[in-house]
Amino acid sequence: MNLHDMLRRPEGKTLEFKRDLSSPQGFLRAVVAFANTAGGTVLIGVEDRTGHVGGVDQPLDLEGRAANLISDAIQPPLLPDLEILPFRNKHVLAVRVHPGSVRPHFIAKAGLEAGTYVRVGSTNRRADPQLITELRRFATGESYDEHALPAVDSEALDFRAASESFAAVRELRRRDLENLRLLAPYQGRLVPTIGGMLLFGRDRLDHFPDAWIQAGRFGGTSKAVILDQTRLEMPPLQAVEEAVSFVKKHLLHGATIGPVRRTDHWNLPPEAVREAVINAVVHADYSQRGAPIRIAIFDDRVEVENPGLLPFGLTLEALPLGVSKVRNRVLGRVFHELGLVEQWGSGVPRMIRACRDAGLPAPVWEEIGFFVRVTLRTEKVGPALVDGRDSSILRVLERGDGHRTREIAQEVGLSTRSTRTRLARLVERGLVREVGTSPNDPKRTYVRSLEDFRGFTKKR
Repeated sequence: MNLHDMLRRPEGKTLEFKRDLSSPQGFLRAVVAFANTAGGTVLIGVEDRTGHVGGVDQPLDLEGRAANLISDAIQPPLLPDLEILPFRNKHVLAVRVHPGSVRPHFIAKAGLEAGTYVRVGSTNRRADPQLITELRRFATGESYDEHALPAVDSEALDFRAASESFAAVRELRRRDLENLRLLAPYQGRLVPTIGGMLLFGRDRLDHFPDAWIQAGRFGGTSKAVILDQTRLEMPPLQAVEEAVSFVKKHLLHGATIGPVRRTDHWNLPPEAVREAVINAVVHADYSQRGAPIRIAIFDDRVEVENPGLLPFGLTLEALPLGVSKVRNRVLGRVFHELGLVEQWGSGVPRMIRACRDAGLPAPVWEEIGFFVRVTLRTEKVGPALVDGRDSSILRVLERGDGHRTREIAQEVGLSTRSTRTRLARLVERGLVREVGTSPNDPKRTYVRSLEDFRGFTKKR
């Protein structure tokens, strides 16, 4: 462990400071929370408010005491790594906790319901019964939306609505409902799954009354003045489109009149808004009650918020790297088949690139309470790096493993010569890479470069 690197960081989802072990309960709560969430390190001998290193007395004795506390007080058992780290003429005890494989872990004396904690930001929060159930599901590899609804008949799914949604992709047959896990076998009959009911249930809101999107436009930068609002209670596939349309309606925009067509410009890239809404719908925790997905539009930003912590094992710092864990496999599978989700983990990097290319700050993700919020800022921090045509080329290159010039030209509606000129400029700026045996290789292809993305791989 590199103590100097850890001391440069503030307390957060995977790091906590403790001055000493005079309050063992606080230490145990942190260990349990790290084990249940994404792992983490407790540094004993560091002031939690200032980060100043006071060190510990008799570090070997303290190491033994910490190990015994964890062994005696936490169930199921944990095996953290303990290491004494020197700092100038002092010592710090580092307790590194790995994500548990048999969640939920809890403080045995308090019991499962009162002693289970999760990490939210830099705090340890007691898990409610729904969260404890989710910890159990995660430990067994289950997905909430794959669970069967035994009290509901298979006809509760609207097969016609499902078929219409898939019409542009393929013909949907009734047996496909089971392959997609929209239906599941239960005691010799097929019944809807939670995911199937959420997506295509005839009476979906009767079963999941909070599975809708609340969207609002506020005056200024707070929620004091409501200018417009809407409730989007239609199924998720349609709700995504309506939500994006609502946001675009309220975003400031202008237009460039070209020789052939008019091009509209919004102060947020529509693709970034779309990805934010899709991520919220696919990753929401639908087991929570009283918590719809919320979209708030302000003068300087758009916030998209969904119920549920990040999936266990995932951190905010990992999101920009394309690391992804799917909370709802049924929703994710259907959205993927319909082309709304392209490649797992690619949505967040695409959002960051879209904002960067428009001269905007990178999106910011936060865990607030038991919600995840992404904030898209509309105030520019620099000039736009690409125009509308270049942006279209870059979107084409997001798909697949490489495209030739002629293919790109056909998709974006430009001549091959004009496309080649733009590609050369994008290559020069490091936004696109050529793949071939030489610059003159007639079979060379183009791919989106990851070099321009490095600056956003760490939380700022």
